[in-house]
Amino acid sequence: MPDLSALAVPGAKLAVRATPRAKREAVEAGEPLRIWVTAPADQGRANEAVRKLLAKALGVAPTRLTLLRGQTARDKLFQLD
Repeated sequence: MPDLSALAVPGAKLAVRATPRAKREAVEAGEPLRIWVTAPADQGRANEAVRKLLAKALGVAPTRLTLLRGQTARDKLFQLD
């Protein structure tokens, strides 16, 4: 997993391309960030898994990340509080 701690600036907005039901959980740096999670896109499970994995890569608590846009889409926008 890449170290994304340089992006952990309060107020930063992070564009993410999510892939649910992947065979592995991974984060790839770039614009947008690519995140693969094994959770299905069902009842927000994939969104929560993406949020936790992104928080781990950033080195912050998952509660500091807010999903601004993309609740039902693959392209998401998170804000770091």
